[in-house]
Amino acid sequence: MNITKNKVAAIHYTLRDSSGNILDSSQGSDPLYYLHGANNLIPGMEEGLEGQAKGAHLQLDVSPEKGYGKRDPQLVEAVPRRAFGGQELEVGMQFETNEGQVVTITEVGPDTVTVDANHPLADQNLYFDVEVLDVRDATPDELAHGHVHGPGGHH
Repeated sequence: MNITKNKVAAIHYTLRDSSGNILDSSQGSDPLYYLHGANNLIPGMEEGLEGQAKGAHLQLDVSPEKGYGKRDPQLVEAVPRRAFGGQELEVGMQFETNEGQVVTITEVGPDTVTVDANHPLADQNLYFDVEVLDVRDATPDELAHGHVHGPGGHH
């Protein structure tokens, strides 16, 4: 069975940056299960996995446009420090806004805090080593909910 729309795939992956540093990996833990075609992965990864079968080993080079996007300078903003309610603030801390957007603190000043809503991997080429462990049909519930249930998924 091949990975196509509405199939559930189980994969192990290792993500590296352009210098070869490991940024994330599922090795040594449970595989990642996802519903193909439901936008559960970045576009470049889904495109690279399309048509693959159990046992496939592949390397995917994903451009920023197919990964986490290009940096948008409009997503960097200085906000009043009082908006953080007197919390101890440090560069690198992340917060979720009232709109559900995750922002990262990039600068802490006496009166303002600069936050960046770009994904931390925006503007980066991403390099994945992937092993396809399993491919199966999605259940009707998984299709209705748009994500995997059972091992590696929800419920």
